Amino acid sequence: MKETKDVTFLLVDDDEVDRQGVIRSFRKAKLSHQVVEATDGIQALEKLRGESDNEPVPRPYIILLDLNMPRMSGIEFLKIIRNDPKLKSSIVFVTTTSSSQRDKAEAYDLNVAGYVIKGDIGNDNSISQMVVMLEQYWRIVELPMNGV
Repeated sequence: MKETKDVTFLLVDDDEVDRQGVIRSFRKAKLSHQVVEATDGIQALEKLRGESDNEPVPRPYIILLDLNMPRMSGIEFLKIIRNDPKLKSSIVFVTTTSSSQRDKAEAYDLNVAGYVIKGDIGNDNSISQMVVMLEQYWRIVELPMNGV
């Protein structure tokens, strides 16, 4: 039997209701993974890099990234991390309300692991399904413990 692994999730979303919905779904699924929250791409970078009095997000981690955020969009954030030698191998799942083909293509061009449309905010079922998918993903994949 495979050894139990732990992962940290960096949840990057400016919408408090969406962030709380994801955290609630983690609890409902009885998942004890650490969830670090960031309200935009700038704050997420600070947390990943351990800047501005933040401890660096522990590895291994998976980033759940909204696209439409103030100060720095999800696409801008992706461009920065893909050009950063210490962050370029980060696993990122886009979680957004955007069904735009342009957004999907741009996100996949920046090597996201998946693109999940959040759907109706009041529908915890779509968020719950995403959390179950992420847990299964994490149990199956093997990732390096450091970024380089």
